[in-house]
Amino acid sequence: MSAIATPTRPRVEHWTSGERVLGIGVASPRLSWTVPDAGTGFRQVAYEVEVAGPGGRQVHLVRSADQVLVPWPTTPLVSRERVTVRVRVRDTEWSPWSDPVEVETGLLTPADWSAAFVSPVPTGEADTSSPELTCRITAPEDLAAARLYLTAHGVYVPFLNGVRIGQDLFAPGWTSYDHRLRYQTYDVTELLCPGDNTLSVLLGNGWYRGRLGWRGQRALYGDRLALLAQLELTTTTGERHVHGTDDTWVATPSGILADDLYDGQRTDLRPPSARPAAVERIDADLTRLVAPDGPPVRATETLAPVTVTTSPAGRTVVDFGQNLVGWVRLRVRGAAGDEVTVRHAEVLENGELATRPLRSAKATDSYLLAGDTDETLEPLFTFHGFRYAEITGTGPIAAEDVTAVVIGTDLLRTGWFSSSSPTLDRFHENVVWSMRGNFLDVPTDCPQRDERMGWTGDIQVFGPTATFLYDCAGMLTSWLADLAADQLEDGSVPFVVPDVLRDRSASAAAWGDAAVALPWTLYQRTGDLDLLARQLPSMCAWVDHLAALAGENHLWTGGFQYGDWLDPDAPPQQPGLAKAHPDVVATAHLAHSAEILALASAVLGEADAATRYGGIAAAVREAFAAEYVTAHGRVLSDSPTAYAMALCWNLLPSAAQRAHAGTRLADLVRASGFRISTGFVGTPLICDALVSAGQSELAYRLLTQTGCPSWLYPVTMGATTIWERWDSMLPDGSINPGSMTSFNHYALGAVADWLHRGVAGLAPAAPGYRAILIRPTPTRQLDFASATHHTPYGQAHASWRRTGDQLTVLATVPVGATATVHLPGEPARRIVGPGRYEWRLPDPTPVPRPPGPTSTIRDVFDHVDTWTSVVAAACATEVVSGEVELARRLAPYLDAPASELVSCLTRDRPAPGSDELRTALHPVVPQRD
Repeated sequence: MSAIATPTRPRVEHWTSGERVLGIGVASPRLSWTVPDAGTGFRQVAYEVEVAGPGGRQVHLVRSADQVLVPWPTTPLVSRERVTVRVRVRDTEWSPWSDPVEVETGLLTPADWSAAFVSPVPTGEADTSSPELTCRITAPEDLAAARLYLTAHGVYVPFLNGVRIGQDLFAPGWTSYDHRLRYQTYDVTELLCPGDNTLSVLLGNGWYRGRLGWRGQRALYGDRLALLAQLELTTTTGERHVHGTDDTWVATPSGILADDLYDGQRTDLRPPSARPAAVERIDADLTRLVAPDGPPVRATETLAPVTVTTSPAGRTVVDFGQNLVGWVRLRVRGAAGDEVTVRHAEVLENGELATRPLRSAKATDSYLLAGDTDETLEPLFTFHGFRYAEITGTGPIAAEDVTAVVIGTDLLRTGWFSSSSPTLDRFHENVVWSMRGNFLDVPTDCPQRDERMGWTGDIQVFGPTATFLYDCAGMLTSWLADLAADQLEDGSVPFVVPDVLRDRSASAAAWGDAAVALPWTLYQRTGDLDLLARQLPSMCAWVDHLAALAGENHLWTGGFQYGDWLDPDAPPQQPGLAKAHPDVVATAHLAHSAEILALASAVLGEADAATRYGGIAAAVREAFAAEYVTAHGRVLSDSPTAYAMALCWNLLPSAAQRAHAGTRLADLVRASGFRISTGFVGTPLICDALVSAGQSELAYRLLTQTGCPSWLYPVTMGATTIWERWDSMLPDGSINPGSMTSFNHYALGAVADWLHRGVAGLAPAAPGYRAILIRPTPTRQLDFASATHHTPYGQAHASWRRTGDQLTVLATVPVGATATVHLPGEPARRIVGPGRYEWRLPDPTPVPRPPGPTSTIRDVFDHVDTWTSVVAAACATEVVSGEVELARRLAPYLDAPASELVSCLTRDRPAPGSDELRTALHPVVPQRD
């Protein structure tokens, strides 16, 4: 294919920080750009980067094919510096220049701040109304630009002349406040008028002073709200006027009487009567201040009600049709002092709000009306996880008077999946909604109860899925900086980040391994080598800590572990009581993290570290095999999660052991009646492990199962998000009796990464998708599957469709990338460059054959139609109560002839219906005379 003579216009992007280029906190920002696909074969000979600023225009030639996270080509920027960047690309001739992108630095050093933190007296103290801090500003006639730099102890909402500044929510966000506190930069030029102006900022408790955790703790970071604000006005002549928070500001109690993230907000809308009070300066460490790495929390969508009904108890209940995170916006009319209350819940039980899953969180907003006019009610300083809202204190509610405001970190969507199964597509959409709700400044576990913390284990398993669905690199980069800041001196990693549990007594496998796995995931998905370098000390500290715990025998044993958390067989009140032995889980993770760290050290050029950690990984793998694996490949605890880890993480020394482990894993899946049998640890691995064992159809049987427990069971129960437990709601509609139950919890949705990579066949083959792997896994259980991802180089796509006996595979490779293509049924791979491709080939997916005279009971399991008939007949004759019982009773006899199925089933427990069952099965299963 020939090269493009005239490349099309590139598009400059700020990949690591989303759309925010105002007030960036680095002096040498890296640049990324994409080249739109105008054909195929583009060779990317060179780029030119133009940087234009107050010092003039500079053009820098980049003789490289790199176009992602390219180093800053000129001198570092200084605080407040603003430049414009354009890029063009040359093949045989230069393309047009890209559209310009403005880049402006924030305040890079503490010396740039002349403002001081101020706190109201006494309204900055706990159990008082939300304070509003105010000052008067005089703007010059020749104002050219105005920037407001702002942060707080607490959360803030700023106003200039009564107009809200920006759309950020819960700023400055949640970080490890003792080490890192974000500040935001706002362009307020258009909001100022010549002469007098009023700048005011409302403060709320947020994470800083509000309730955090189920232990009832408050004010973990401090008991006083405080504000740091610096308004800088630049005139047309370049003169700068600085107005910062000091003791000339005043504070007034607002109508927000109480606010808490768990409990809700209470607001008095009547005119305030309180007089302004003084503020005082407080000591605060300005070296903590950092600019945001990712986009802010914002309102991203609104939803109208699906129904407005009356509950059995006579209460008004609004159903928004979607479990979401945000709040209710309500339009009402009433008398002054009337109280309107809005309560929230994720599900209903017996027609009423099911509040038990909230635990101690009240999730209630209340309003005292001003009266005499239509009023719009919504909170400022709280959010809720809910699908249903109960409204009291008003007259009849019309659907048009109620809106759900959906909030979350305003991430750019980058990944999509679809298939021929509406149920599977709904499951994938549930994964998306759970990520949207729980990626709220930090990756939380759930949005509704008295928790909402950045659990390390959850994001460790979900990271690959998250980075496909959204550009969350900036957000997770910030979170990893907090993880490193909160990491203990011995290298142990807190269970949650920011560390509000402050449990210094334990380290947990899979949870603490987020320190290693997540930076590696981000590097693989974005190509950000600098992030890997920044996190390397934290990664080393964690593995060194584990190696010390393991000692000379290289086995991590004993002590507290979460293990394969929420194994579906665990009792409701003992979610850590899993089939996989915790020592097996812990030692496997040590081997896996050491291996990742060796790879990370190698790509960073740290040869000695790569050798050292590679040696640790090898020693742990050897110890694992010696201690936990038999000569034939049986793994201690004989659980699906144990085999999945062993197969996916190369923990089995010989090919024979791997083959036996794969066979045993497949039989365990059959024995479960194709129900899921893994918890947090095994769930992301199980389908990959089955495929690696040559059992892709069993992976699909597991994926498409709708019985409980399974990925699709919640969809059949009306779920619109991923549940925390496989059975958060029981088949009878009651809520799981466990004290820990959420209906919006993304961890068990981590299998979506396999939907993208395995089902549709789109995966990175080199960091940042510089090379792409196209390797679909077709199945007779689907007719179509598709994945699309906006990579750092542009849009990539892979899909397959079955039409009759023909399979069509489509692929799109963006400019700047190549792809390795493995077509189903073809042994040879193909290497292709940028472009769009279509291949048509005979469908290689075998047509399932029903069991014959020489078939085994295992063959009966594996033929979907035959197995379905056997289940139906066994239940109809009351030989078994359901599919799971049938599978477990037949599991010991998988190698027996299919003709002996009924005999094997009733060998230990004769059933009155066995003769009827034998007769019913005669047409579908060979029978022994």
